[in-house]
Amino acid sequence: MTGSSFKIALSAGISLLALSGMAQAQSQAQEAPAADDQVKEVVVTGSAYAVSKDALMSNVDVLKQAQIDEMPARGLGDMLSDLPGVRSSGFAPGASRPIIRGLDGFRVLVLNNGMGQVDASAVSPDHASATDPLEAQRIEVLRGPSALTYGGNAIGGIVNIIDDRIAGAPAKDGLDGRVTAQASSVDEGYQGAFNLKAGNGPWVLTLDGLKRKTEDYKTPVGPESRRLTDSEGEEPDTGDTQVNSATDLESYGAGLSYVGDFGFIGFSAKQTNSLYGVPGHSHEHEHEHEHEEGEAEEDHEHEEEGPVRIDLKQTRYDFRSHLNIDSGPFNSLQFAAGYTDYEHTELEGDEIGTRFLSDGKEFRANLVRQGMGEVSGVLGINGLTRDFEAIGAEAFVPSSTTKELGVFSQARLDKGTWGVEGGLRLDQKKISSEGYNRDFTNTSASLGAFYKPSDHSFFGASLTRSERAPSDVELLADGPHAGTGSYEIGNADFGSEVGYSLELTGHWLMDEHSDFTFDAHVYTSKFDGFIDLRPTGAEQDELPVYQYVQTDADFYGFELEGGINLWARGDKTIRFDATYDYVHGDSDLGSVARIPPYSVTGKVSYTDPRWTTHIEARYAGEQDRLTEQELPTDSYTLVNLFAAYKVARFDGVSVFAEVRNVFDEEAREHASVNKDVLVQPGRNLRAGISYRF
Repeated sequence: MTGSSFKIALSAGISLLALSGMAQAQSQAQEAPAADDQVKEVVVTGSAYAVSKDALMSNVDVLKQAQIDEMPARGLGDMLSDLPGVRSSGFAPGASRPIIRGLDGFRVLVLNNGMGQVDASAVSPDHASATDPLEAQRIEVLRGPSALTYGGNAIGGIVNIIDDRIAGAPAKDGLDGRVTAQASSVDEGYQGAFNLKAGNGPWVLTLDGLKRKTEDYKTPVGPESRRLTDSEGEEPDTGDTQVNSATDLESYGAGLSYVGDFGFIGFSAKQTNSLYGVPGHSHEHEHEHEHEEGEAEEDHEHEEEGPVRIDLKQTRYDFRSHLNIDSGPFNSLQFAAGYTDYEHTELEGDEIGTRFLSDGKEFRANLVRQGMGEVSGVLGINGLTRDFEAIGAEAFVPSSTTKELGVFSQARLDKGTWGVEGGLRLDQKKISSEGYNRDFTNTSASLGAFYKPSDHSFFGASLTRSERAPSDVELLADGPHAGTGSYEIGNADFGSEVGYSLELTGHWLMDEHSDFTFDAHVYTSKFDGFIDLRPTGAEQDELPVYQYVQTDADFYGFELEGGINLWARGDKTIRFDATYDYVHGDSDLGSVARIPPYSVTGKVSYTDPRWTTHIEARYAGEQDRLTEQELPTDSYTLVNLFAAYKVARFDGVSVFAEVRNVFDEEAREHASVNKDVLVQPGRNLRAGISYRF
């Protein structure tokens, strides 16, 4: 790290240290007022110190393992796509990343226990995330750029997949874990997973594994949309199967940790293998009569290459520790380091096409203050080195090395009825390739305040400035990109992208005086130097040319969630919940591509100590605000029926069943690059069982 970096790091921590000292002096004279830590549901993503979910100034959802076990067997983006403000890249059942508030790719950071994935999933929508949601103990989804401690690549939001592979506490009664399995009709699929934790301490061992296999799924209509076939002058697609949508995934890992009063230290290893199909458009190979005989033979040979599948392999090693500190303004030291070896090969039939290799090393160290008076805070540093290589005829981006180093400080003052939070981060990033070297220095900052007039109400406002250096793809791309069916060109002279965001938050919580809950988030973001991929109208290698450009862009939107108990008697409840979300994105060049339409979801549920049932309807509106080359997407309504029962005679055993897309409705995700050749699955009956011990 340079001397200037150290100076900025120290200045970033001055406010935290000053506030910490003030809080220590005050805590000697009086007890701290009741604050966030008395609420059971805490969130660790966004800062190293935990804050209750209902005291955050940004919109966060938390999915727990029991919920994840009973959700449909899907990739990460598809699993989260029902949350307000979140959509899926939905490229294929085996490849889906979350899109948050209309932002995707390099602006949404997917983490594993707060550490980067070091995979190639952000490079292209047909690249899968190397961590499956079924591995998680919990998943935290943070919208917006307020996760300052993770830098500019979190300018759109964060998804943090938190597992217990490195245990921070002994197993209950020396042994605990869970086993889950489910099967589905629409794709003749099945999946199973387990995790086991053993040891009363100080040594604790963990083992986990999962397996998922599906066939091509059935569709309510032909996979190609009517809008696409009409625009090409083709006959409507009358198929009933999404060809080449099968998946085969397995993952297994182990961890060993040493746990005591001092905290814990531990090490883990994980292997992921995934083979999945990439559904695509095939009309380009159906016009041989328009070419000369030699060209027709060449096309015929290409047609026999077969469907494209991706063979993904990742090996990951992690070290993580949490050490308690007895003195000073901080009371814990957190340190994590990891190494990842990633490879994915694009298979064209039995032939090997393009290969993507990504090896990376990352570390993160945090000094944390929590539960010491009125101030919580963190002072930290993290670094990353990533070697990326693309090999093959369709390697549209050259091999490169990316090095990142960041220092940050964040602090929160909580006076009980009001509080403030702020932070500062400095990032240095270097991207090098053959004949190319660029350095970027970025500064990000945030400031927020909140007011809690009562135990069940909260109002907050936060202002964030986030700066993101361009990625290697945005700088250096120059070649055919099979995943998007385009020829992509970057710009090596791009500067950093700067975003200014304002978010207003309101919570109304249910208590003994109210059966009503409400949660509202209104936001606006302005980007200077927004990096956008736009069509040029030209063709190269028989593909449309898309050029990365920098422009100014504005986003605004909101997410609303509310619920009310319609009936309650003892521990039996009937409840109605509803959500509504909307996002609008414009740039100086026109509408931003693939902005999802608004959506409305309503759910009526019944719960008692044994039963959980609900009926849910989700409506997504039509999207006709488009860029060049985009087609409109029709509205749709999906209805799902779900029931789960905790078996009385077998403690910890739960069985569940669901009918998804009850009315076999056609549904297409506008945020997906290939939504006009991929339709969501038709009616699906799935059933499963889980056992927790």
